[in-house]
Amino acid sequence: MPAVDKLLLEEALQDSPQTRSLLSVFEEDAGTLTDYTNQLLQAMQRVYGAQNEMCLATQQLSKQLLAYEKQNFALGKGDEEVISTLHYFSKVVDELNVLHTELAKQLADTMVLPIIQFREKDLTEVSTLKDLFGLASNEHDLSMAKYSRLPKKKENEKVKTEVGKEVAAARRKQHLSSLQYYCALNALQYRKRMAMMEPMIGFAHGQINFFKKGAEMFSKHMDSFLSSVADMVQSIQVELEAEAEKMRVSQQEFLSVDESVYTPDSDVAAPQINRNLIQKAGYLNLRNKTGLVTTTWERLYFFTQGGNLMCQPRGAVAGGLIQDLDNCSVMAVDCEDRRYCFQITTPNGKSGIILQAESRKENEEWICAINNISRQIYLTDNPEAVAIKLNQTALQAVTPITSFGKKQESSCPSQNLKNSEMENENDKIVPKATASLPEAEELIAPGTPIQFDIVLPATEFLDQNRGSRRTNPFGETEDESFPEAEDSLLQQMFLVRFLGSMAVKTDSTTEVIYEAMRQVLAARAIHNIFRMTESHLMVTSQSLRLIDPQTQVSRANFELTSITQFAAHQENKRLVGFVIRIPESTGEESLSTYIFESNSEGEKICYAINLGKEIIEVQKDPEALAQLMLSIPLTNDGKYVLLNDQPDDNDGNPSEHRGAESEA
Repeated sequence: MPAVDKLLLEEALQDSPQTRSLLSVFEEDAGTLTDYTNQLLQAMQRVYGAQNEMCLATQQLSKQLLAYEKQNFALGKGDEEVISTLHYFSKVVDELNVLHTELAKQLADTMVLPIIQFREKDLTEVSTLKDLFGLASNEHDLSMAKYSRLPKKKENEKVKTEVGKEVAAARRKQHLSSLQYYCALNALQYRKRMAMMEPMIGFAHGQINFFKKGAEMFSKHMDSFLSSVADMVQSIQVELEAEAEKMRVSQQEFLSVDESVYTPDSDVAAPQINRNLIQKAGYLNLRNKTGLVTTTWERLYFFTQGGNLMCQPRGAVAGGLIQDLDNCSVMAVDCEDRRYCFQITTPNGKSGIILQAESRKENEEWICAINNISRQIYLTDNPEAVAIKLNQTALQAVTPITSFGKKQESSCPSQNLKNSEMENENDKIVPKATASLPEAEELIAPGTPIQFDIVLPATEFLDQNRGSRRTNPFGETEDESFPEAEDSLLQQMFLVRFLGSMAVKTDSTTEVIYEAMRQVLAARAIHNIFRMTESHLMVTSQSLRLIDPQTQVSRANFELTSITQFAAHQENKRLVGFVIRIPESTGEESLSTYIFESNSEGEKICYAINLGKEIIEVQKDPEALAQLMLSIPLTNDGKYVLLNDQPDDNDGNPSEHRGAESEA
């Protein structure tokens, strides 16, 4: 016998689009079989009806032959021979009627009844299990949607537990219904073959018995053939029983697993996260915008293929391209009070798609996998080994920078000594080199807490919620939002993401900024903090302001005079930080370092800050101010802007500036 196609019971729980696609083939086969069975049954019922009609016809014929003698024929003389002959024929017809009656009864029992039982039992069972499977799948989808809508903050733990149990119950119900449905479809492939042959065996046996008793018309060759067919049906029956027992045992094994298999986010306390993935697949919720302010979430199956993120809806034969992951960035985001959301950003900085995973483990593994793929690890000869090597430290699992050293080793002591002896020429700022690099404990006290988000001040929060404000689609601020911007000689906007801030002990060297960068990124990696707050950084000639890109509300404001140190990382040019001197109520001053990641080079931000401080210094001298302003290009609205490429200072490092030592 040829092999029988089967649905894998192991794939029932995952319920992947591939399994659904294969399931649709089995369902199509079952539908075709149902239509054919109905047509076959009609034909067999017609044969059975014809045989019954033959019984009635022969019975009626026998009576009519016996009734001949009762007819009053006007010319009835000499009919005794005819009557005796007709009596003999009536006897023969009665004997044939007995044979036809037996044949009709045998056709009903061996031909029509099996096909009716197959239709009413097996095909109806498959149809019923299909409906139950569909109801269980819909119930599971509804419970998953309800679970996905659980708020991230201030959520009721009791409600969360109940929803989790509801999801587990729905997933278990779907698993049970899918196993039963798959087993029924697999068994149908065997029963289909038997159901097609058993009725014909009964039909043939009935006809043979009929003709044997009548005229021995069938030969022994037909008997041997029917015997072989019967043996084949018996062997199929044995295979069916063995397969049914095997599926029953497998079903019990699959249903005996731990409840954590059905419960999403069961290991939320300490999930086992694989950070070396270069491939990932699973269900995610995709955020779709349906209007200006309305969105919908659709649960789809996503998988990575090379450097592409693919999506495959249920029932689809193949997946489609959603996002090119090469050189993209991914980070966790807060979106509509949903948990486990992350956003994929294109290499040019444009916001891409927002996805939601069903658990913390899935969320972090997707972020790590996309981060690894964006580095094009999959193009190497041994991508697994490269991924493990690149993720040996937690720092490289969070950010694509390759080094967090304090200083470039190429900067030799002799060059530093030479730079320390250089004077301030041509109105350029030259940092004073230190004789030796200070220790980390001298820069930042051990155990200093790190703040990973900018807290919105209470007064600004109230102003933000007093009424709706239209957001300018071009990212420009309203006239009344930032009045100091109109009076500012300098106005430059940068897109940045806040990484963290912490208190420091000194602002005498830029090494304190590099050390703060190292500690902030290390803490984010150790504590699995991927979420970053995106802001617009506006540099003016008076202050440095962080603005919410959506509401245009100011998140933080720093006077340029309070910025005492600023620098960009020497290897990862997108990292920038500055030191703020803040007066305390006790009369003393505290120092805090703020670290950001910019879409552009951090040196441009440093140049803008330095230019703003220069403007502050020369504002008292109109001639010096005019000379400084002549060197800066103007925009159409009269604002001074920065050049895309600014010249380096004397030591070839434009990213380091000592604010307190700036001179006009």
